[in-house]
Amino acid sequence: MSEGLVRKSPSRGTGSPDVWGIHEPDSGSIQYICADPETKKAVLIDVVLNYDPAHARISEESLEQVLGIVADEGLEVEWVLDTHPHADHMMASSRLKARTGAPNAIGTKVHEIAALWRKFYHMPDAFDPDTDFDRLFADGDRFRIGNIDVSVHLSPGHTLGSITYKAGDAAFVHDTLMHKDVGTSRCDFPGGTAAELWTSLQEILSWPEETRLFVGHDYGGPDRSEPAWEATVAEHRAENPHVKDGTRREDWIKRREDRDATLPLPDRMLAALQVNLRAGHLPPAEADGESYLKIPLNKF
Repeated sequence: MSEGLVRKSPSRGTGSPDVWGIHEPDSGSIQYICADPETKKAVLIDVVLNYDPAHARISEESLEQVLGIVADEGLEVEWVLDTHPHADHMMASSRLKARTGAPNAIGTKVHEIAALWRKFYHMPDAFDPDTDFDRLFADGDRFRIGNIDVSVHLSPGHTLGSITYKAGDAAFVHDTLMHKDVGTSRCDFPGGTAAELWTSLQEILSWPEETRLFVGHDYGGPDRSEPAWEATVAEHRAENPHVKDGTRREDWIKRREDRDATLPLPDRMLAALQVNLRAGHLPPAEADGESYLKIPLNKF
């Protein structure tokens, strides 16, 4: 596997973080390092644990690439963060916690997401977010990255418990928006709804126009082959084909639901969620010392 494309979005001044985006090509995911340039304190957001579905094999190339940037830049990791339990890749949360010593976190509504997926997997005793994550953030919670204030915003729709981290003028908006020339993200997974995603999008697009929005995925665009993931609120409001200014709620919901009805499940979803709801830990080893995935048949 080749290393993913890396771009740095530099700080714009006091209270504005440096942001590195690292593209993971197999899943189209964007991983982030967000750092205070004054103190070199940093957080890692939505880092990927690589999974090859054809061979059911785990590897750590993306994790190593991210930690390599951390070392090269002389950063100190204070948090390992995820925005939601991802459907298209496994999360590196628990491994990063072990490597860096930093606490890991996700949104508190992961409890409700875990309850949904216990039923789908028929594993009534599986998943204990309070054990696997050090902090479960609620809407309105705040913390700091060095001297930079961070606020937590519940932004459901893609999942019922997705959260956005807003650090100064940078917001990590995960699977709400796609890049400004593509549109918005799907909301047809269990617990997701188009109506809730619309409300989340309107909150994000109400922030100051210069706010840098960093999205969770990119697969190229209509006039580009290279991935892109950063645009301002003003750019999305002017250019995003799904939600630019003047878009009506009912038109967007119909467009989103019609599009979602044509999409297949992500090829890693049924494997990934039973790992991600354990913060990236593999299922408990069985008598032979190996871990095994459980895949529900005929449920999706």
